[in-house]
Amino acid sequence: MDWRELLIEDESGIGALLERTRRVAVLGIKTEAQAGQPAYYVARYLGEAGLDVIPVPVYYPEVTHILGRPVFRRLVDIPGEIDLVDVFRRPDDIPGHLDDLLAKRPYAVWFQLGIRNDAAAEVLARAGIRVVQDRCLLVDHQRWRATQPP
Repeated sequence: MDWRELLIEDESGIGALLERTRRVAVLGIKTEAQAGQPAYYVARYLGEAGLDVIPVPVYYPEVTHILGRPVFRRLVDIPGEIDLVDVFRRPDDIPGHLDDLLAKRPYAVWFQLGIRNDAAAEVLARAGIRVVQDRCLLVDHQRWRATQPP
């Protein structure tokens, strides 16, 4: 398979990814104190939508729980498989997480709206990891969910 096929940009690819997603690690999640920021409320929405959300904050070393869930400081410390890593990091910060992403090998990595790093996406895709860039997971999940039977 050509690695470019793992760069998901169309609605059918997004739908297929969301269909199989159950467990989401949120890299760069904010705390309840920042509830008005997307890096918090997108994760809250995902949990309310029935997904298993795993908080992976980059800051806030004193915080042990977010959304009532224990936090992990590194993706590789999360036990078990991860379907999707939702990334709330600046494009220039993503390379610093590549080793963890490659070691954990999630099914897919999602760079949130406004976040694009083509070089990092290529590294991940060449490793067999699907990548979505510059899209809002909340918006796409809501759109996908609205098409699902009750």
